[in-house]
Amino acid sequence: MIFSAAPLDRVFLELGPLTIYWYGLIIAFGAILGVYLATKEADRLGLEKDILIDFIVFAVPIAIICARIYYVIFEWERYAGGRWWDVFAIWEGGIAIHGAILGGVLTAIVFSKVRDIAFWQLADIIAPSLILGQAIGRWGNFMNQEAHGGPITQTTYESFHQYLPDFIMNQMTIDGIMYHPTFLYESFWNILVFVALILMRKYNPLRGEIFLSYAIFYSIGRYFIEGMRTDSLYVIGEIRTAQLISIILIVISIILIIYRRKTITVRYNDVPISEKKKINTKKKKGKKKK
Repeated sequence: MIFSAAPLDRVFLELGPLTIYWYGLIIAFGAILGVYLATKEADRLGLEKDILIDFIVFAVPIAIICARIYYVIFEWERYAGGRWWDVFAIWEGGIAIHGAILGGVLTAIVFSKVRDIAFWQLADIIAPSLILGQAIGRWGNFMNQEAHGGPITQTTYESFHQYLPDFIMNQMTIDGIMYHPTFLYESFWNILVFVALILMRKYNPLRGEIFLSYAIFYSIGRYFIEGMRTDSLYVIGEIRTAQLISIILIVISIILIIYRRKTITVRYNDVPISEKKKINTKKKKGKKKK
């Protein structure tokens, strides 16, 4: 469908040599909001706030680095013949959420062992914040006019897209062609997943099931939406990397849920063993003082 519209400015603010892009600002906002919600939940569960803050200090930069490395690896042909510093130009877009998840999980595994806390409880606390951050972060793709689908037909536009706000469809018009706002589809899906995970907390599921449900629900939406995108990363031939990873995550998560239901009884709201030890130690010290 041919259309004419001026794109929104990618730059939020310019201060001399310093340029702040909407892309980075939106992702940062999503991360900050996610951190706030996670720390509030950790406090509700009786965990030390410093533990979560310390984890995030390590996890966020590692996740971003892994997300960029993941993207560059699968887009190496794009960077191999260019300027070497383009590999680091993250403000221009080009990070992969699956790389971020991998980096975050590996950081959580190491961190939980070092700090003697339950990995699955940490993962459950972070999961809703993670999917909310992803939902917000997709609007950074919107500002960069990326992560969109193929061209929209006149029939498709008239049946649905004409009811979307003009600023969205204007921004999804590139070189006179209007594209599917797949960033919006995924952002909306992620918000639904966020709500589902928050509701799961009220039913006090087995520990680990909130995070594993996040992996399943997000992967289902990502699999179908990825099939619509025009900028997918590919493994071999026409096999899209994100779709393959989504299938693997769904299968592994389902297997883990089934296995853990047969082997554990600890639930989301239960105090981890390490915390019980601390509580008991404090009680014993209190008795001795008396």
